[in-house]
Amino acid sequence: MDSSKGRPCWHGEVKPVGTVTVTDDTTGKSVKLPLLEGTEGPRVIDIRKLYAETGYFTFDPGFTSTGSCESAITYIDGDQGILLHRGYAIQDLAEHCDYLEVCHLLLNGELPNPQQKETFANTITYHTMVHEQLAKFYSGFRRDAHPMAVMCGVTGALSAFYHDSTDIFDPKQRMIAAHRLVAKMPTMSAMAYKYSVGQPFMYPRNDLSYAENFLYMTFGTPCEPYRVDPILARAMDKIFILHADHEQNASTSTVRLAGSSHANPFACIASGIAALWGPAHGGANEAVLNMLDQIGSVDRIPEFIKRAKDKNDPFRLMGFGHRVYKNYDPRAKIMRQTCYEVLDVLGIKDEPHLAIAMELEKIALEDEYFVERKLYPNVDFYSGIILKAMGFPTSMFTVLFALARTVGWISQWKEMMEDPQQKIGRPRQLYTGRPGRAFVPLNKRG
Repeated sequence: MDSSKGRPCWHGEVKPVGTVTVTDDTTGKSVKLPLLEGTEGPRVIDIRKLYAETGYFTFDPGFTSTGSCESAITYIDGDQGILLHRGYAIQDLAEHCDYLEVCHLLLNGELPNPQQKETFANTITYHTMVHEQLAKFYSGFRRDAHPMAVMCGVTGALSAFYHDSTDIFDPKQRMIAAHRLVAKMPTMSAMAYKYSVGQPFMYPRNDLSYAENFLYMTFGTPCEPYRVDPILARAMDKIFILHADHEQNASTSTVRLAGSSHANPFACIASGIAALWGPAHGGANEAVLNMLDQIGSVDRIPEFIKRAKDKNDPFRLMGFGHRVYKNYDPRAKIMRQTCYEVLDVLGIKDEPHLAIAMELEKIALEDEYFVERKLYPNVDFYSGIILKAMGFPTSMFTVLFALARTVGWISQWKEMMEDPQQKIGRPRQLYTGRPGRAFVPLNKRG
């Protein structure tokens, strides 16, 4: 226990700090439920014995008020605009670290020292190649297949190639699987892009950094040397950092739920990719570009701003506000600065999409309607603009999200597998169908 605060330390067992009494007004019966307290965030009512004590379940669509696990990886305070990874503010990590340092932090709990960083970077670098037979999987997809469909397939297929890292109860194999996934995801993502445009796959290079290697494999060709611009590589690295983990969101919860059945880690990450694919989750920055397409030109912006303010109009401005952050998305400020750096180095000033986006940003930061409702541009708004400027098609946006989020998923999966309280997921329901009824033979049904 942390005696200075009277509550559990980050690495300690969470013990009750009190109880909450729940009374059934229909019977007068009361039960006491343990009250738990973590190192940050609201206190939690332990309802594991609620059904046994009362015969009742809770009803929480979307699980927005339900803590499904205990975790020491990421903490978010949406009201205050706070995002911490292992206690470190995302702003500090994005400014002072590279992506592989953040990966080490998420996987191991601490930032690496210089020797640990070199060892970890070498481990990832020398695992970036994929089995040559895996490359043949790509030819089984149509050329116009969405890259996320390809990624779901090839990621799940990794379990067919790496039998030496599918024993989920072996800590060493769990870590090998984690390293392989972090290392190979850029290679497989770049291959998905190359396959869609009909260009030859580019093999990874051990002399390049993580972000540089991805850009090289994506945009390089065998015809001529490809020089990776350091500003673009750093922008790519920041995008990876800002998307590395985001607590118990839809895709992370999916990974944990799949993992709770003791599925292999490659299958679990494939399930996370499938959940991320949805436009309400990982497809948000793709939706931003589609919205800019719909607006079409700067002179039409007032029309769409008016529609956005009309609650009876189905049109919504994508990339503004956030379900979690009721204040400013802490990642957005970093991404905004990166956005302008990328546009400057690429010399982009009059691209139609970007002109619309910049005008929308100005309005959202000044218009009383948006300011009052705290509908600020979020990380998806800026990342969509950056990726568009760098030459990525919108169909690749969610793939890049999956690439970056893989380390968060595998860290959460690894933490879950090491949790002695872990059980197979089994949500309950509020059944509203027909009650039990007598069966009617076919010849007697009207």
